[in-house]
Amino acid sequence: MNINSYHLPASGMAENFAVDESVTMDNKLTLKQRMTSRNNPKNLEWLRDAGMGLFIHWSLDSQLGCVISHSLVGASKDYTDRFYQELPKTLNPRKWDFDHLAELTKLAGFQYAVFTTKHHNGFCLWNTKTTDFNIVNTPYGRDLVQQYVEAFRKQKIRVGFYFSPEDFYYLRNCNQTITRSPVKPYSKEVMDGYRTLLTEQMTELMQNFGKIDVMFFDGGEDMYNEEGESLQQLCMRIAWDLQPDILITRGAIPTPEQQIPGVGADFAWEACMTLGTAWQYQPTNEQYKTGLQIIRILTETRAKGGSLLWNICPDTNGELCHEQEGLIRELALWHFLNQEAIHNTRPWIITNEDSTWLLRSKDGDAVYAVLFDVADWNRGQRREFLLKSVKSSPNTTVEILGQSSELTEYRPDLDAHTYWEQRKDGLHISAMHAQRIYCGTQWRNPLVLKITYPVAAFVPMIVQTLHDRLSQDTNGVTLFAEVETLGSFRQATLAFDFREYPGFALSSYETGWKRLTGKNVSASGSYACHVENLNSGITYQYRAVLFNNRNTMYGEMNLFTRI
Repeated sequence: MNINSYHLPASGMAENFAVDESVTMDNKLTLKQRMTSRNNPKNLEWLRDAGMGLFIHWSLDSQLGCVISHSLVGASKDYTDRFYQELPKTLNPRKWDFDHLAELTKLAGFQYAVFTTKHHNGFCLWNTKTTDFNIVNTPYGRDLVQQYVEAFRKQKIRVGFYFSPEDFYYLRNCNQTITRSPVKPYSKEVMDGYRTLLTEQMTELMQNFGKIDVMFFDGGEDMYNEEGESLQQLCMRIAWDLQPDILITRGAIPTPEQQIPGVGADFAWEACMTLGTAWQYQPTNEQYKTGLQIIRILTETRAKGGSLLWNICPDTNGELCHEQEGLIRELALWHFLNQEAIHNTRPWIITNEDSTWLLRSKDGDAVYAVLFDVADWNRGQRREFLLKSVKSSPNTTVEILGQSSELTEYRPDLDAHTYWEQRKDGLHISAMHAQRIYCGTQWRNPLVLKITYPVAAFVPMIVQTLHDRLSQDTNGVTLFAEVETLGSFRQATLAFDFREYPGFALSSYETGWKRLTGKNVSASGSYACHVENLNSGITYQYRAVLFNNRNTMYGEMNLFTRI
């Protein structure tokens, strides 16, 4: 084993995210082996083809603009009492328009939707007989789940339900501490009542609304009865018993939250992400992603083999705020141009070449190169690109999706055609930005090259981040990586990327990374790097990276907090 030592320059103290919920969250795709599933393989294949779903978070506490449900954990009795006794009296989301949301969902290219029927606070958005704590017993008085189902089915969008097996309202009524992590198992009496409530609620959801296509269970996986069945497993079993063809995502397949895994997988998985930082609407102090960031996150998810569930959060009245609707419409425009690069696609031999992300069509007849970070590429300008992982074949063609490459408006003097040439160092492409997308300003979102009948130029390298071997001492932290194969290459450089962890909802942003000094490698094996001068109490994120002049491969991202 070879060891490098690297002294990290001192930096300013960052905010301590040691209490951040995602520090203990497993967002990697290794959960597949630990999950039991009765999902139909055809439905899993459909999810991989679909690529995009819409998440809709909304609940009773949207009135307060606070985090959904979680403000009840650690809350005073006064706060809790007013939450459950007073908030239902003022809830009147009179501007809900599910037809509008369904039409927008259709336009943007989402293939399915998932709506929060009940979050952890226990408030039910349908006319349930199991509890008075529901939407019908408010000034609004109407079943939101029924409206959602009817509107989205009308647009032929597959219908999904979010359901929390954890129920804070039930715990309160049983004089139990409101928590998602009980310090000891609940009594048989409490657990039996819990299971009865969930059985009745799940039965209503599975029998009262027709065929449900997708279920997303959030929580209850660590609360077991005497037979060893968790609350989440109970709900999954009921769903499959009553609707055998239903697709269960969270609970049955990996569903990384607010972060894209560092390494993809060749099986169905689903990431879920917020447009801003919160799952429920925050009227102030919100930080929304840009349209470009949303497109990049979607592209990266698809390049790694996953489907992406984008969350929107209507306001207290049931309306989608201007910022969120604008972002969805920006995504809709990009999708309208480039939809074939998103649906029915699979990972290419590598995910990306620098800022160009790569996908292949399901049948293998095309590669799509999504061109990010092409600064100031204005309409009427030609740019040159080099793809090192793609080789052309005798039948190859290259085009930019959405444009004909025949002309540029108002510029008949320009040659708008796309040209390509296979050389020893890769596929050289010359393309014109010819299509007018915006008026008065340039379209800054990525164009997409389609290369037909591609050939893989090499066998890629593979590296793993060995997080279980990480060690800390008084001098610093030792990071480990495993070079599995160099593929078609004889040598490469192994290094680690490193950053102070930006936090749960910001970890999908590709900012702040620094690359530590690398080591030349010419064989598979284990390697290590010692990092010094880290700030105590700060959470850091890191990943192994293996690269040469043709191929860059990453290991999984991991977190640790410096002791």
